[in-house]
Amino acid sequence: MREKWQKQMPLMAHILDHPQSQELEVISAIIDANPTICRHILQDLNRGKSASQRAGAKGMSADQVLRCVIVKTLFGFTYEELAFHIVDSRSLRWFCRIGMTEEGFQKSALNRNIKVISDRTWEMINRDILGFAKQEKIEKGRKVRTDCTCVESNIHKPSDSTLLYDAVRVLTRLIRRSRDQFGVKVPGFSNHNRRAKRRMLAIMNAKNKKQRKAAYVDLLKITGKVLDNARTAVKAIKNSAVVPAAFALIGDIQHFADLTEKVISQTQRRVLLGQSVAAADKVVSIFEPHTDVIVKDRRDTIFGHKICLTGGASNLILDCLIVEGNPADTALAIPMLDRQKQIYGRYPLKVCFDGGFASKDNLKQAKAVPRKIKDVCFAKKRGLNETDMCRSEYVYHRLRRFRAGIESGISWLKRCMGLTRCMWKGWHAFKSYVWSSIVAANLLTIARAKLAKT
Repeated sequence: MREKWQKQMPLMAHILDHPQSQELEVISAIIDANPTICRHILQDLNRGKSASQRAGAKGMSADQVLRCVIVKTLFGFTYEELAFHIVDSRSLRWFCRIGMTEEGFQKSALNRNIKVISDRTWEMINRDILGFAKQEKIEKGRKVRTDCTCVESNIHKPSDSTLLYDAVRVLTRLIRRSRDQFGVKVPGFSNHNRRAKRRMLAIMNAKNKKQRKAAYVDLLKITGKVLDNARTAVKAIKNSAVVPAAFALIGDIQHFADLTEKVISQTQRRVLLGQSVAAADKVVSIFEPHTDVIVKDRRDTIFGHKICLTGGASNLILDCLIVEGNPADTALAIPMLDRQKQIYGRYPLKVCFDGGFASKDNLKQAKAVPRKIKDVCFAKKRGLNETDMCRSEYVYHRLRRFRAGIESGISWLKRCMGLTRCMWKGWHAFKSYVWSSIVAANLLTIARAKLAKT
């Protein structure tokens, strides 16, 4: 892998009179002005590869990978659309450093290289961008605003019946693969997918609890049989002299078998025994098992993860914390302030939070040593006096109005940067997806700020 494109770029047309093209030009200049960004990505691309693998002649450079991610996020492309547009558009060709005589990249290559970039790398890239914004006097980090939102996982709405059916068909597919490709024999195995689907539909369309419970009992019986077959398949693979490639299936079968066991347990407790299951103990997807159940204001239930965002006066997203579970906002206020110290080397002078962060202890800790923050505004007072939070009522109301700006920033991220739902699979990919959206949004914000000055 290469950090930059080594040979000279061919001459090519570039659309200069279009606003989007001008924004891409400024973003390109920002990337060129911060070479450490590509070095971070290069480390991820080269991790685990030999010297000969790193020296490929036609592979993507770290610079090209970064630029393709930005284009994908800004324009909301799928990988297939991205592969087409970066060679079809003259501006995107220029931005992604693809010459006129070159063919571009296939969607599989784009997917493979983009997914390699870790969330930690994206966070370091964002901090490099914030350093550039401070140098350009766009954002100083002296006045910040913090709020939480939720990002959905890419799953269907969970129910016990659909989870059981998903478990049956996935385990059946893996067992059939071990049998058809590697000749693994599983005594008593048969395909129960159709029967499981009928029971799932019967549960969804049941007219009363008696019919629903009877269908659940049969569906649980089917799932239990398939689970036993999966355990038998694992033992058969371990004990048989099959090709080494068959052993790669062991991890997949065990992974989904363990999840299936949890789904069976929670269904029996909820449906047959009438017990409640804590949200932290629930499995809401066997494909995205990291997904949390988040209840907002006792009305909206979201299946995904809670993220805490800190924004600045320039509308840049200064920080993001992706949390597991559903911790109270009050537990996140001080950690978010301490993270600002890590980013800028000092605490901000003025901070404002949503009402959910308000507590007397948070106010005390924010104003005490070592933070010594002068003005701490909570959108809802919750028994706190305005003069205790800020130097005057005037400052409090100014900061309270300022806090509302983070709501528009979150809305923009969700509408334009794809932050409503994460389309990447896995917990680490989820975090990378969130951070890549924030980096793209911040680059566009800085570009627009620089264009406004000209």
